[in-house]
Amino acid sequence: MQLQKPDADIFIPDEVPLAEALGRTTHFCIAAHQDDIEIMAYSGIAECFASDEKWFTGIVVTDGKGSPRSGEYARYTDQEMQQLRRREQRKAAFVGDYSCQLQLGYSSAEVKDTGSAAVIDDLRSILLAAKPEFIYIHNLADKHETHIALALRSIEAIRFVSTEIRPSKVYGCEVWRDLDWLPDESKAALPSSSRPNIAASLIGVFDSQVTGGKRYDLATAGRRLANATYFASHQTDAESSLTFAMDLTELALTPGLSVNDFVLSLIDRFREDVDRRLSCFASTRNA
Repeated sequence: MQLQKPDADIFIPDEVPLAEALGRTTHFCIAAHQDDIEIMAYSGIAECFASDEKWFTGIVVTDGKGSPRSGEYARYTDQEMQQLRRREQRKAAFVGDYSCQLQLGYSSAEVKDTGSAAVIDDLRSILLAAKPEFIYIHNLADKHETHIALALRSIEAIRFVSTEIRPSKVYGCEVWRDLDWLPDESKAALPSSSRPNIAASLIGVFDSQVTGGKRYDLATAGRRLANATYFASHQTDAESSLTFAMDLTELALTPGLSVNDFVLSLIDRFREDVDRRLSCFASTRNA
């Protein structure tokens, strides 16, 4: 497996050979930035934690140079921030007991470049080596442009290898826009209740962001708790913590299906659901 960037970083916490680390992978996340994995794919991390049969591998595609910074990190150069963010991601991989953590080192501009196939080629190579059963990517209604661009690159890469790997599920997960608005029949509710200490630690190791001005630790826990409580209005909570996702399996495994049509159809279903409820209970007294 030959990655495009010479400074791409590969970290294997238990130090087995790369081929073995990727080959045992069952759960696989493609994320834009350091700490996105731990926000969007904790369900998969928790399922694999301390398991001999299930293993989690994470990919961070961008280099971390553009990360916001304040306080004690305010004077960090882009290069210093890149190195710090890379170390933080390695810490998360160790805490989360990952099989492998890859950081590909692309700029956001490179991810957004529609004329370049470099990111897709790297993802294809890694997917073919890992052949995961479950894949977590960014959701297609996210409001972060790099996340959207990478979600599209991820789908393209999965489609390229879809005849050789057939994951059971491809999930588009929450980061920069929650998915509570999805109609329940279109929503994957991923359990995130297990090992809350590990969940907190995984976000907490990204001190450059948490201390640096973004309370992702509190926001991520709060969203998951709210998802669990507000998921079903007439039932008690089955989980104390949930992450919502789009089920992108059919879209990712079927070349030719329109991504735009898929996402807009979900928005249309949300609109229809709101319209139905309003129409059902609107007063007829002044009709």
